[in-house]
Amino acid sequence: MPAPCRETDLYAPLKAFLEAQGYEVKSEVAGADIVACRGSEEPVIVEMKTGFSLALFHQGIARQAVSEAVYLAVPRATTKAFRDNVGLARRLGLGVLSVRLADGFVEPVCDPGPFQPRRVPKKRARLLREFARREGDPNTGGHRGMIVTAYRQDCERLLRLLAQGGAMRGAEAAKAAGVPAATAILAANHYGWFERVSRGVYALTPDGETAAAGLPAQG
Repeated sequence: MPAPCRETDLYAPLKAFLEAQGYEVKSEVAGADIVACRGSEEPVIVEMKTGFSLALFHQGIARQAVSEAVYLAVPRATTKAFRDNVGLARRLGLGVLSVRLADGFVEPVCDPGPFQPRRVPKKRARLLREFARREGDPNTGGHRGMIVTAYRQDCERLLRLLAQGGAMRGAEAAKAAGVPAATAILAANHYGWFERVSRGVYALTPDGETAAAGLPAQG
């Protein structure tokens, strides 16, 4: 079993990486883990940790009072958490250096600089569409259980309809329940509530009947 990584394991690869670019490198200078200077350029400050942590971000932010060129250095990883933390570093104007411990390879994952958010119009449109379609406010902010989406609300409308009226064609259900995508929802049967009993006609499954019985009464 490999020995756990220590911060000191990161220093030699980082020092060699910076020296190869013409920097003079010294450690533990005025509280900073690594300081690298090259001529009259802005000093490069590197804070090391064996993994991303709130303390590491705090250290990086504190060093920005001294230099605009501040990097966080951590062992290389390919996890989503690692990518998310790199994204946070970008937002804070911090650079990230990853160190591959097996051979000491150092990769600049991102450089320090002002963060420019990249808008994603499709995500914005999806958010606003869900907001507009959702009826009322059925969830509690911060709750980590089941989230009631507009899609689930449509399923529940169809559940009520079929529980009351029996088997029905998708097109009829769409009109009666006010759910334009009724046929696709009934066919997808995401919650296991619906079944096709003949071409284009859908009814409730036993699970659907149980779910319908548990729906709160409509006011």
